[in-house]
Amino acid sequence: MGEVNMKKILVIHGPNLNLLGDRENSIYGDTTLEDINKEIQVLAKELGLEIGFFQSNVEGEIVNAVQKAKGVYGVLIINPGGYTHYSVAIRDAISAVQIPAIEVHLSNIHSREEFRQKSVIAPVAKGQIMGFGKESYFLAVRAAASLC
Repeated sequence: MGEVNMKKILVIHGPNLNLLGDRENSIYGDTTLEDINKEIQVLAKELGLEIGFFQSNVEGEIVNAVQKAKGVYGVLIINPGGYTHYSVAIRDAISAVQIPAIEVHLSNIHSREEFRQKSVIAPVAKGQIMGFGKESYFLAVRAAASLC
């Protein structure tokens, strides 16, 4: 295993984020995931960061991506989507790899349905950024840069 590149960030998008732009626009906006990734890439370049992207609707694939990040990435940015509220497996993977993680949500989970207000990821994350739509991701990239 090579030396970890602290300036390299992995952005993990969880389930249903591939539907952005078509899905509940009043909550998630009308920007596609591809557009968000392009804007993240531009910001990362401005900040001198390398960035990787991963999206899956499958919990185990997200766990694998977190585990594979060890020794490669300096910071994780993760929007666990619906897995936020119950995925002990993703939580444990983040805890195990000991890479600073920033939890991101487009909406403010605390102002939504009661079942969405609890994050099992938060206790192992460096911090949470939510409620600013796609700007939540850009704020997370800036926060990640401060951790590098």
